Amino acid sequence: MANSNKNGIASTNISALHCIDLSSPGIHTSVSLLKQACLDSGFFYVVNHEISQEFMDEVFAQSKKLFALPLEEKMKLLRNEKHRGYTPVLDEHLDAVNQINGDYKEGYYIGVEALEDGPDAQRPFYGSNVWPTAGTLPGWRETMEKYHQEALEVAKAVSRLIALALDLDVDFFDRPEFLGKPIATLRLLHYEGKLSDPTTGIFGAGAHTDYGLITLLATDDVCGLQICKDKDAKPQIWEYVPPLKGAFVVNLGDMLERWSNGIFRSTLHRVLGNGQERYSIAYFVEPSHDCLVECLVTCQSKDNPLRYPPIKCETYLLQRYKDTHVDLCSYK
Repeated sequence: MANSNKNGIASTNISALHCIDLSSPGIHTSVSLLKQACLDSGFFYVVNHEISQEFMDEVFAQSKKLFALPLEEKMKLLRNEKHRGYTPVLDEHLDAVNQINGDYKEGYYIGVEALEDGPDAQRPFYGSNVWPTAGTLPGWRETMEKYHQEALEVAKAVSRLIALALDLDVDFFDRPEFLGKPIATLRLLHYEGKLSDPTTGIFGAGAHTDYGLITLLATDDVCGLQICKDKDAKPQIWEYVPPLKGAFVVNLGDMLERWSNGIFRSTLHRVLGNGQERYSIAYFVEPSHDCLVECLVTCQSKDNPLRYPPIKCETYLLQRYKDTHVDLCSYK
């Protein structure tokens, strides 16, 4: 049994997650494993996803080049109102209750590219990305655009297994209002080596749940991610998720919890810094702006009555970003 500290947070263990092989011909076995993972923890590994290790290494190398730029250069790429571009250390504050200030990480948002004069230009989460100049970081944009496209295909493959696990048609989430026109956001992350201390409110990333359908997380070999399978437990028990070479760590978001009427869980997670630099690459997948997230017909019954009111994707995302990010006016 885990011991707890004076703040009621239990000491940490190592989490043993299910591993889903996307190349496996045994679809029923994969769906069964994924369903159990979604019921147990909302986190699992995905391997054999067809993004080569060589390309992943290149994406991480380009990410490191960006964060190695002088701060004044990175601030020229500061995130805009569309949430594209650079986010400085302390910009994001994910756990207002337990953090004394923002997260000790810097990041970079890259979304679905949309023409400034196109029909989607006015939507909050579509628009033009903020790109470093080719002279500053040659090949950087091309690498990130390619990764954005390839990661979306992995996310769609995972979503098909999720659909089957929820007793839906395999292509349920491929429809235009879901992943046919998604809000898909790539976020590069760099933890500078600040030592976290939960007892004094210092975190690499504060405890939070993700907002959308699923998140694909690629990590380096530095441990830091923790999950809490039961956020209502007293004390909370936190478990480390070890890095797994060549795998994505996949977790479920709030919208999938709402769709599944709480059957599948959006799990609380955080990052603790251990004094080492750490890099990770998150890919957040949400449906289209106008998608109405409401209980699926396969997930409501007398034993599991409706838990969440319907909400439009755009409305939910706007509120969550507003709640967790510094107002852009503070940088002027």
